[in-house]
Amino acid sequence: METPRILLAAGASGSGKTLITCGILQALVNRGKKVASFKCGPDYIDPMFHSRVIGTKSRNLDTFFTSPETTRYLLAKNSEDCDISVIEGVMGYYDGVGGITDQASAYDLASVTDTPVIFIVNSKGMSASLAACVKGFLEYKKNSRIQGVILNQMSPMLYPRMKTLLEEELGIRVLGYVPKVDDCVIESRHLGLVLPDEIPELRERLIKLAEILEKTLDMEGILSLAASAGSLAETKLKDSAFFWKLPEKVRIGVADDEAFCFFYQDNFRLLKEMGAELLPFSPIHDKALPENLDGILLYGGYPELNGKVLEENREMRTGVRLALQKGMPCMAECGGFMYLHEEMEDMDGRLCKMAGVIPGKVYRTPKLTRFGYITLEETTGRFLKGQCTGPIPAHEFHYFESENCGTDFHASKPMSKRGWECIHSTERMMAGFPHLYYYGNPGVAQAFLEKCLEYQKERKKEE
Repeated sequence: METPRILLAAGASGSGKTLITCGILQALVNRGKKVASFKCGPDYIDPMFHSRVIGTKSRNLDTFFTSPETTRYLLAKNSEDCDISVIEGVMGYYDGVGGITDQASAYDLASVTDTPVIFIVNSKGMSASLAACVKGFLEYKKNSRIQGVILNQMSPMLYPRMKTLLEEELGIRVLGYVPKVDDCVIESRHLGLVLPDEIPELRERLIKLAEILEKTLDMEGILSLAASAGSLAETKLKDSAFFWKLPEKVRIGVADDEAFCFFYQDNFRLLKEMGAELLPFSPIHDKALPENLDGILLYGGYPELNGKVLEENREMRTGVRLALQKGMPCMAECGGFMYLHEEMEDMDGRLCKMAGVIPGKVYRTPKLTRFGYITLEETTGRFLKGQCTGPIPAHEFHYFESENCGTDFHASKPMSKRGWECIHSTERMMAGFPHLYYYGNPGVAQAFLEKCLEYQKERKKEE
């Protein structure tokens, strides 16, 4: 499949990848291009920024979660009918699993998808040393896939000399520079970046940035590089588990508001393809769950920033608790798991009443409690009534801890001896801190939907 594409990478986090990616996306949209965007790795927030620019949902590509074939399939599928695909890298270009490998790194993704890479260099405080920096990344791997360079925070006066130096000494194409633009900065927060809706005049900022990049970047060169990407190989799914389908539709409520907003869009697509109808609801604003639900999904987000309003919505908290007590299937992760507790400490240190499904409270810790990739293995055989799905790739990233994390799964860190017990698993509920990506193990989605269908039949008998 012909899929023009580029991957924007950098030597470290904080080099300006997200800002420059959004600026390039905006510039491409301004040119009338139909753009697909992706984020390398498990991050939820960067795709939200991409989505604000391109007007459609951005996706994740993660080679820890999915096989090379599935990764290429997801890239091709989500790039259909688009003029160009732009992928934002993660952390440092070669930084992967365990801190000592390149597995699941931006480099790994570029290799798996045969994507040309544009390397972003934070040039602040450097001149000729830029050549040494770029040379190191070019030569660290035999085929680095780096085919272009963008110099970030570069002086317009110094740029022509740096461009000549890099191109003559390293033979790498320099595709422009980004000057320091103070009023286009995206600020940080405890989970990475603030949400797009919290940045005043975000649209105006991105339009301004795109106008600047049109002048300082070689946009024609970027388009040419994307067009040079070869055809994607093996873009069809082979595992029959991906094609499983319910005999009847089920209605799934999905919490979706300021508190619950961390979604993998491909999770939604797989659920729909398997026969689910997804109905959004707000634990903050709605007083009741949607009618005739067969299951509930509570994903992550920022419940700790919305503790007071979540507590004040007594009707929704009670509705969720009663629904689960009556046997409605539920999958909850991270923020959604926190919401199911009896109490949750918010960011102001106040204990707020939550849904009361899981005994105990959630409390804030001074640093990241756990973060990074894990592999989940069932330990008790209670997962949705013992429907074993095999190892589940997952991810954790949270500053909060629970008095009652659960013990029905064992989480193992890759390239490490570390591990811990986690997750509450019952006949119809799976709730814990780990985030799941269903294309990593479609059996999880199937097991959940089968329980939803079972509940639907029980519900209709009672009507």
